[in-house]
Amino acid sequence: MVKSSQSPVDLVIEARWVATVAANQAVLENYSVVVQSGIIVDVLPILESRQKYTASSVVCLENHVLMPGLINCHTHAAMSLMRGLADDIALMPWLEQHIWPAEQAVVSERYVQDASLLACAEMLSGGITCFNDMYFYPQATAAAATQAGMRANLGLLVIDFPSAYANDADDYLQKGFDAHDTWRNNPLITSSIAPHAPYTVSNQTLHKVITYAEQLGLGIHTHLHETQDEIVKSDAQYSLRPIQRLAELGLLGPNFVAAHGVHLLANEIELLAEYGCHIVHCPSSNLKLASGIAPVAQLLAKGVNVALGTDGAASNNRLDIFAEMRLAALLAKGVTGDASVLPAHQALAMATIHGAKALGLDHKIGSIEVAKLADLTAVRLDDIATAPYYDPISHLVYCCGREHVTHTWVAGELRYSDGIYANIEPNELKEIVNVWQPKLSQLKSEQGKK
Repeated sequence: MVKSSQSPVDLVIEARWVATVAANQAVLENYSVVVQSGIIVDVLPILESRQKYTASSVVCLENHVLMPGLINCHTHAAMSLMRGLADDIALMPWLEQHIWPAEQAVVSERYVQDASLLACAEMLSGGITCFNDMYFYPQATAAAATQAGMRANLGLLVIDFPSAYANDADDYLQKGFDAHDTWRNNPLITSSIAPHAPYTVSNQTLHKVITYAEQLGLGIHTHLHETQDEIVKSDAQYSLRPIQRLAELGLLGPNFVAAHGVHLLANEIELLAEYGCHIVHCPSSNLKLASGIAPVAQLLAKGVNVALGTDGAASNNRLDIFAEMRLAALLAKGVTGDASVLPAHQALAMATIHGAKALGLDHKIGSIEVAKLADLTAVRLDDIATAPYYDPISHLVYCCGREHVTHTWVAGELRYSDGIYANIEPNELKEIVNVWQPKLSQLKSEQGKK
């Protein structure tokens, strides 16, 4: 008997195009991505892969782009059930008069797990394989992400005022660390410490955040310079702009991830670059809350790593990174008056490898390369709305939407395919909405009477 020279593997994905998002920005045509035990073990022409490998599963994507899984680098997954609860309102009135009262009324561990599962379903169907979260009861978000089979970096929320979750900053920290301990051996879940924002966290608490982050080797995830009001109040209270205050306290560094960064002076962009910080651009949320437009072109020009995020569904109202890619590219061009600024390949990088870098995961995810985890998304281009196609990267950013996603893999496991989830039942999601919507609707009605 002649033994086969083919190597057995778990999965081979044959695609018309493979957008690697590697350093050379290669787009490969008629290539296969070969996966074994959740790891990419080869990327080679389809004909060669058929000769070299025999796979337990072969997926043929004749009219698709295969790309790295999208990374939502700033969100609040559990706010998915607050989608549309309070719209067309500026940030601080939105928070103080609507969102915070709603959270005080309904947020619990059960609520967070239910709402996060709804968010995970939305994200998986839109090609998102990893999200960077900040919310109460992170252990509940971890349970939802684990059920969905998604990758998540969960912020251990720290804030100086009490909630149903914790009483004070020390209580927040302790509960966060207890949660962190529960997922130490979960390959899908990582952690950061998440002081909510400079305006909700004292210097004393921030000193503790720095100490614990260093001791545990965790990143820091916060909101920063989202509105002018935040800056005015910081100047009045501390005689410092928020970023200057954080710099003096010692928070800035390569493990520091700041969402928004809308209102940044030139010297502050230099400061972020000097310390190797990361900014998460959330264009839809910033526009919807009239917060402004982040100076993305200037940040990128100075070498600051800029990723993309949706923020929560309550302020977006979509968890849709395709929409954020397109909007980020268009806004940068409109603001600068330069059509060449933030080209499509850079917008795609912001949604993938830049997010991975911000989370300290760029050695594992964010691009299609041998030895990385097979977090992958397939996008079909044979739709009327995407025809004709000449440049697949341009199409991904300017033409395609999340409705064109057909497959989403996390570590080589198919988690979503053409409307079907591996681990989530549609009826489960309907029941979640049916349970929580009446409670939030009643609250919205009561708020409207005030």
